[in-house]
Amino acid sequence: MAGDKPSVELCKGINGLDKVVLRETRGSSAEVYLFGGQVTSWKNEHGEELLFVSSKAIFKPPKAVRGGIPICFPQFSSHGNLEQHGFARNKFWSIDTNPPQLPSNNLVKTFVDLILKPTDDDIKIWPHSYEFRLRVALTPGGDLMLTSRIRNTNSDGKPFSFTFAYHTYLLVSDISEVRVEGLETLDYLDNLKERERFTEQGDAITFESEVDKIYLSTPNKIAIIDHEKKRTFVLRKDGLPDAVVWNPWDRKAKAMPDFGDDDYKHMLSVEAAAIEKPIILKPGSSRMMSIADVPMYRH
Repeated sequence: MAGDKPSVELCKGINGLDKVVLRETRGSSAEVYLFGGQVTSWKNEHGEELLFVSSKAIFKPPKAVRGGIPICFPQFSSHGNLEQHGFARNKFWSIDTNPPQLPSNNLVKTFVDLILKPTDDDIKIWPHSYEFRLRVALTPGGDLMLTSRIRNTNSDGKPFSFTFAYHTYLLVSDISEVRVEGLETLDYLDNLKERERFTEQGDAITFESEVDKIYLSTPNKIAIIDHEKKRTFVLRKDGLPDAVVWNPWDRKAKAMPDFGDDDYKHMLSVEAAAIEKPIILKPGSSRMMSIADVPMYRH
């Protein structure tokens, strides 16, 4: 409740899975499951949920949870030799007891640090050694911040490349009442047309059918405006040049067993990503990538 001290609590979630609950003084909160290193809830100071999790989401490893903010690493989508969206979202992460110094706002006191390292079985699938550190933080004002640092720890001198996305599912009142600003006139790859390249026309992006686009060379700030709720999400990103916009619409929603038939009406994925040009890391080098989701309201 508002007025309490900020807190970070490790507890049991759905099906006994470990989760960390972050609570800020004014009442905002977030939940992060160690399975997938995945944020599954983000509430404002009034207790209103801001992230979408499907009504049919399955919290049973190794199945990824449908909703929240899955981490797509080291592969986005099915473009590569690995499983859809890579394996980070299907692994159990650990709490990082010795996190590195990360550039952060001194006002941010409520956060958890997680770490993912490959097992011997993982290396058989993707033959590289790495350290993936993730910080999930809540600001006093209720903003949600995710910071990733991926480091190449290969001992054989080999670089590796990867693609990446924070696959953020936002909860919206009605997809037909939502528009996205900041991607106008940009080039995009249309996943519904075999990644053919187009240029976005018109003003803000609105939604009348299935959308699955990768926008390229995007600005570091994108606005998602929910007219019915009089709420705007501002997505700020750093180190991630691309942005994915996705809504499966009715036909594809019905084809997904862990997605409610009408869930598409109340969600929109806007994902900070690095897809078109894979990130290449030499041994010993690392890459920092971050997002901040900021809810703003009109009265």
